[in-house]
Amino acid sequence: MAGPSLRPHVHWAQRHRELYLRVELSDVQNPDIAITDNVLHFKAQGHGAKGDNIYEFQIEFLEPVEPKPICRVTQRQLNITVQKKESNWWERLTKQEKRPLFLAPDFDRWLDESDAEMELKEKEEEKINKVKIESRVPKDPFKHLKKGYLIMYNLVQFLGFSWIFVNMTVRLFILGKGNFLNKEIHLFSKMVSCLTDSFYDTFHTIADMMYFCQTLALMEIMNSLIGLVRSPLIPAVVQVFGRNFILFVVIGSLEEMQSKPVVFFIFYFWSITELFRYPYYMLSCIGIEWKPLTWLRYTTYIPLYPLGGLAEAVCVIQSIPIFSETGKFSLGLPNPLNVTIQFSFLLQIYLIALFLGVFVNFRHLYKQRKRHLGPKKRKMK
Repeated sequence: MAGPSLRPHVHWAQRHRELYLRVELSDVQNPDIAITDNVLHFKAQGHGAKGDNIYEFQIEFLEPVEPKPICRVTQRQLNITVQKKESNWWERLTKQEKRPLFLAPDFDRWLDESDAEMELKEKEEEKINKVKIESRVPKDPFKHLKKGYLIMYNLVQFLGFSWIFVNMTVRLFILGKGNFLNKEIHLFSKMVSCLTDSFYDTFHTIADMMYFCQTLALMEIMNSLIGLVRSPLIPAVVQVFGRNFILFVVIGSLEEMQSKPVVFFIFYFWSITELFRYPYYMLSCIGIEWKPLTWLRYTTYIPLYPLGGLAEAVCVIQSIPIFSETGKFSLGLPNPLNVTIQFSFLLQIYLIALFLGVFVNFRHLYKQRKRHLGPKKRKMK
């Protein structure tokens, strides 16, 4: 049978609107807490100063309080919050002048009246300042329209690059399988042949969709310029104009380049990168962060950006002899200078700019990766 009920140690503190009671009981079970006729009744099974037992006490408050206390039980103690009916400072907790022996001030939360008034004043000032700041910020009547536009833009780009990626992958395996079924002696040469066949018409099959996606990507520069997104302008300009230069000028203007295997690798690396980038931004528009997608967004670029830059550089190098031979886009200055600026020479300069652009974007994404995936700073104890 349980022994006689005992009183636990209770510590108290107050604010103008609240009373805080901390009951020194651990492993509390079945707490029975109620306020009737302005008297707090407490009874619970727990481990206190006298070991495991039933502990109970009553407190008749000095002034009226709300009849519904808030109780929070932890493994080491039990906390009770009681709301005062009127916001004022009490000279003591109990109606009886002599403080009960089991009751003591909670010095961890204790404030005198002047400190409490200062705290209350600071909270009120903080609330007023928050209201003032919110009132100064004009409400954007086009907020939902902008969000809808960004969601649709990222969704369309995701679907476009997904189509490119799936189409190229399927064609690669289907064409490869078809060639491997023709069993002949030179297996290695057939392997090379099947890959060449699958690379040969990449541009003619994929170009229209890639033209559409990369033209639409110009909106990313506009979004950054008008402040629709918080992305920095320079990385967006470097990526969009760099890709469009390769697509429209180097590959699109030379039929000799359109059948080269390097086109397949350029399109493939571009599409894989965007498979994670656009869904990440689309979910960000509605305040959703999916951690696996965030990791993929800020990790896959580590191999893909250098590989994509290398493929673009190979494409430029392969196009230089063709531009030199055809004289396409070369600029002939009028007499008496009689000088021709070869476009192939400009491409050699562009190679330097290409690697600088890869470095700029890689550095930007590295900073973003540290911010999103880097270790959180620990607070000093």
